[in-house]
Amino acid sequence: MASTGTDATASQPAAGLDAGHDATGATGTAGTAGEVLPSVGEMRLPAWFFGFEGVLAGAFDLLRAFPAAWPALVVLVAANITVSLTLLRKRLKLAKLLWRGKGTRKVAFALVGLRIGTHVLLGALGFALVSALGHVLMALVMAGVTVGLLVYVQRTALAALVTAGKATA
Repeated sequence: MASTGTDATASQPAAGLDAGHDATGATGTAGTAGEVLPSVGEMRLPAWFFGFEGVLAGAFDLLRAFPAAWPALVVLVAANITVSLTLLRKRLKLAKLLWRGKGTRKVAFALVGLRIGTHVLLGALGFALVSALGHVLMALVMAGVTVGLLVYVQRTALAALVTAGKATA
């Protein structure tokens, strides 16, 4: 979806990105002569990438539900790294922006806190996750929350790049 000037997130810079700064934090002028700016569509991460991240976010509970599944998760992690370094190479500017941004770190810490806090709270209330179904449901919740937050962070970062003149809508 192309971002318009009326989009609420377009006026807010992404975490860690101010107008006039690129993904590495260096200042410079955008759109210098001869520079071809990437479009938002070229930089946007594909939907299947978020699927990888969602499964990895639920990995702890998936392993608690199915302990024999760890080889499949190791293969998935290796595939994720391989795909990220090969097929997503053109999107490195966005990836650097996302990983260096304060928003992404906040999301990561919030997800870890959510996982630990949920398990502690459920245990304190006497509803500790002990069944495979409980762990699968928790994995689905963590995957959903992770994908939702990553989509939001990506959208905000892309809008900030367009606003800063580092990408075209």
